[in-house]
This record gives sequence, structure tokens and C-alpha cells, in this order.
Amino acid sequence: MRHVNWEHADRRLLAALRDCGRDPRVAATARALSHGGEHGAVWLAAGLVCAAADRERRQGWLRGTALVGAAHLASMGVKRVVRRPRPRLPRLEPLVKTLGRHSFPSSHATAAAAATVVFGALRPAGGRLVPPLAAAICVSRLVVGVHYPTDVAAGALLGGLTARLGAGWLRAAADACCGSDSHG
Repeated sequence: MRHVNWEHADRRLLAALRDCGRDPRVAATARALSHGGEHGAVWLAAGLVCAAADRERRQGWLRGTALVGAAHLASMGVKRVVRRPRPRLPRLEPLVKTLGRHSFPSSHATAAAAATVVFGALRPAGGRLVPPLAAAICVSRLVVGVHYPTDVAAGALLGGLTARLGAGWLRAAADACCGSDSHG
């Protein structure tokens, strides 16, 4: 059985995706997605808009939004413990500035995965609309060159886990407003 050098694979995949950012249209899209995902902003805003618009599930949307925020905070805590430096690629500067120096896990991916789980649980449309945007935000962090693929994967796992841990709390709000047969 052949040994896989994960660090080498991580750098090669990052370099290939960051290289896609040489195309100005790809770079502009990746920057926009990356900025929108900063601190979970797009997900927090979406959750609050849905809470205002969907009175029937308002409590669920508020709890879901809180879970996305909690997932983001959890990722920030892990970053402070792990302290993995952001990637540096020869001849490929990052396309965006970052507030922090640490990359593991990706907080963008953490919030995106949490939003995918909780918003999908609240409305069927959330289960169809959120995953493609969440995936695009995750990939954007590689194209702009500020995360390794393992940072993004770990962030997605952390976000999904955080959201799953809060599923009972989220379900209680949905059951209170809509009955137990309305999740979907």
C-alpha cells in the first residue's frame, strides 16, 4: 500500500485551485464569494431575513442563525488552539487580505456547512439553494489562496457537526410552530 503525503497533496491541490484565480473573471467571483462569507455574514443575513419573512418558522430561523454563529465561533476557537499559518505559495499571492493569520479550520467553510444543515432542515428550498452557494464559498477560499484544502474540509466537518449537535434545539422550535411532520 502506497503512503499518501497529505501535506504535499494539500499544497498541490491548493496551487492548482489558486492558479484558476489568474483568470480575472474567476478571481473577481472568488473575491466576491470570499467577502460575502466573511464572518458568516451571508448566512447570518439570510437567516435573519428568513426569520423576518417566514413568521411561521421565525423561532426556527433565529435558532438556526444562532447555530451558524456558534459554529463560526467554534472555528475561531479551534484556530486559536491549532495556529496553523496561512498558506504561502511561490509566485501566487493571495487575492484577498485576511484579518487573521491562522487557517485551520476555515471559518468560511464552518459557517457554510452549518447553514447548509440548518437552513435545509427548516425549508426544502434551503436544502436545494444553500449547498451550491456554500460549496462555492468553500472553493473560493482555495482560489483566493488563503486556505489549504484540509482547512476547508475540517471547517465543513466542524460546521456540520455543530449544526447536528444543535438539531434537537432547532427541531423543538420547528415542532412548536408547525408540528412534527413539517420538517422538510
